[in-house]
Order: sequence, then structure tokens, then C-alpha cells
Amino acid sequence: MKNFTIYLVLLVFLFVSKVLGQETFESKAKQIANKIEKVTKEEKAALKEEVEAVNVQLSEGKITQEQADKRKKELAEARAIIIEEKVTLAQNELNDLVQQKVDGKIKEQDSIKKGKIVIYWDKNDKNKKSRDSIRGEKRTTSQFVFAMGLNNMMVDGKLQDSNYSFIGSHFYEWGFTYNSRLMKNDNLLHAKYGLSLMYNNIRPTDNRNFVVNGNQTLLQTNSINLDESRFRNVYIVAPVHLEFDFSKPKVSNGKTYFKTHQSFRFGIGGYAGINVKSKQILKYDQDDLDYKTTIKGDYNVNNFIYGLSSYIGYKELSLYCKYDLNPLFQDNLVKENNISLGLRLDLN
Repeated sequence: MKNFTIYLVLLVFLFVSKVLGQETFESKAKQIANKIEKVTKEEKAALKEEVEAVNVQLSEGKITQEQADKRKKELAEARAIIIEEKVTLAQNELNDLVQQKVDGKIKEQDSIKKGKIVIYWDKNDKNKKSRDSIRGEKRTTSQFVFAMGLNNMMVDGKLQDSNYSFIGSHFYEWGFTYNSRLMKNDNLLHAKYGLSLMYNNIRPTDNRNFVVNGNQTLLQTNSINLDESRFRNVYIVAPVHLEFDFSKPKVSNGKTYFKTHQSFRFGIGGYAGINVKSKQILKYDQDDLDYKTTIKGDYNVNNFIYGLSSYIGYKELSLYCKYDLNPLFQDNLVKENNISLGLRLDLN
């Protein structure tokens, strides 16, 4: 996915700024993240209203079930395009923000300027600062989630790295989650749930690309020497995980305060969603000219997706794995299931 390096650079600077206590850059990045969250929520709400209207038509017998499913898919695709366009604008803002940080145009907070020392002359004021530093979180918190890594296909438990490039096939995911502590006086168990936009890319090997033959979607050698052959599927999914957070509580003045993402964490659960876009991208040279062809279609891809996922890590960063339980293509004789492994960042 284009501009994914922006996120990678952003994560590095978020880490550095957090270590040094420089929150100016982080606060601006969080504003952009909130903007993305607002866009996602608004479009999700609009999609929900449109789907409800379709359900009313179906219940009144004005349309058939097939027509209703088709209309819902069209509405989801339209909303996904809007989300993608608006998120791209936010990506550009992130790019500008990172460049300003690199160029040194973002000033640090006054309290951490070079050579300035802050002394608390009022003992009560100092104690207040100390109490604020251990203030607990609400029982339900929200996170911006970004994940990326390697993507491939599995057949009968075997990785299809001979059919698809192992290093060249990637996945990307970003979205927002809510994290709810399940027990009032214990920080171990949390329910984590939200909404994500997921991109799964696979790159066929040996100069091949996908060709549709009836209800079969097969790899076929191209007569042109391809510089790139890539097949992308975009999904809107709702992930749900049971998260175990080993962050220890803080005790002050007889009160216990809970915080998340302060220690080791792991989660296990799954996801379900819909396919909103499938397309094939081919790049090649011919007569000293560079060509890029994008072919959109359904490619007999399953309209729905569901699978298992898990992550384990420390603080915000985790190792992330997900596996589709249903095959990529609806009726192919060989059932190929998508599998992904990468890194995941949960920003409170």
C-alpha cells in the first residue's frame, strides 16, 4: 500500500518522542489519528443507515434477497472508497508532519527546552504532580491500530511460497479498537473490539497472473515479461479479541489505579467482514515504454471473510498473526486460505 513508509517513520518518532518526554510531535500525530477515527465512525454510521434502509425494502418485499446482498456490497464499496480517499489526505498530513520533525521545524515544549530546569517550590504542588503521574485509565479506552507484514496463502496446511513471492507479498491494516477491562478490581482480562480496513496483497511468481475461467480463478503464465504482478483484496472487518494484559496496578493513598499497555500483553480472537474491492495490478515494459494496468473485478473472490487472529508483545508493539478460515476464492478446486504475519502497534 502506498505511503506505508510514512507510518513506519511515524512510529519511530512516536517512540523517540515518548522516551524523551517530547509530546509536541506526538500530540499533533494524535490529532491526525483522531481525524481518521472520526472519518471512520461517520462513514460507518452512514453505511449502517443505508443498510437498514435496504433491509426495510427487503422486509417489505420490494426487492429480493439477491438484490439486497448486491446493494449492500455496492454501498460498502462506496463507503470504503470514501474512507480510503479521506485517509489518504490524512496520510499526506502525516507525511508533512514527519518532514517538519526531520527538518527541526517542530518546537519542543517549553518545560523541556534546552537548559531550562523546573523546580517545585510548593510541596503541595509537587505532590499533586506525583498523584497525576499515577492517575488510572477509564475502564474502557480506545486505540489507533496499525499493522503490517508478510502475506501468503495456505493449502492443506502448507505455505504456497512457490506460487507467491514470500518477501514481496504484504498485508496492511489500520483501524480503531476499544479495550474494556472485564473485572472491576483486576487488570488481567480485557475485551478488545473495533473496526479495521485490511489490505491483503499477493504477488504470483514465474511471470504469472490470475485469469478467470468461469467459476475458476487460476494462475496463468503471461506472454509479456511482467515487471510486477500483484493481486490485492480490500476488506472492512470487525476484530474481537480477549486480551491478557500483565500491566501491574499502581497503589497510592490506599487507592488502586489501573493502566493498560504498560507490560506484556497477548490477545486471542478473530475477525469477520466483507470484501469491498478486488483488483489486479500488472506492470511491464514494451517498446521502451512503461505500462501499468489495473484490472478491477470480483475474480470469484468470497464476498465475506472470517478468521482467527492472535498477537503477543510488550507495551504498544506486538507480533501479530491472522488466518482466514474461509478460502480466498469461492469455487476453486484448490482451496487457498490467506495467512499473515507481521507487527502490530496499538496506540492508546
